[in-house]
Amino acid sequence: MKKYSIQDNPFIVPTTDGKSIKEHFGLATDGNSKISIAHMKAPSGWSEPFQTPEFDEFTFVIKGKKQFIIEGEIVVLETGQSIKIERNTRVQYSNPFPEPCEYIAICTPAFSMDLVNREAE
Repeated sequence: MKKYSIQDNPFIVPTTDGKSIKEHFGLATDGNSKISIAHMKAPSGWSEPFQTPEFDEFTFVIKGKKQFIIEGEIVVLETGQSIKIERNTRVQYSNPFPEPCEYIAICTPAFSMDLVNREAE
């Protein structure tokens, strides 16, 4: 019995904002509710509404910059930096910079629309 799983066919999350999301492990891909791992690319000018997720989210920036507004504080991550944002923290994610941003997001428990708690725009 294999004790590993290679993911070479991630679930491509449909979006309408130009952002590319490929979930490698998580609810949409393998039904795992404990963790989700996604590879994302956010175009220049992209942003999401404020949200207060019921999961911890770890972000590692591969290329470019990503802006976070965390409980009113603006934080900018650059290539090679990472951050952990604890669950039940109000946050907004965006890329107001001229270049696209590529990053990995890991959520525990797994990302779910039922747990993200996005605010109306």
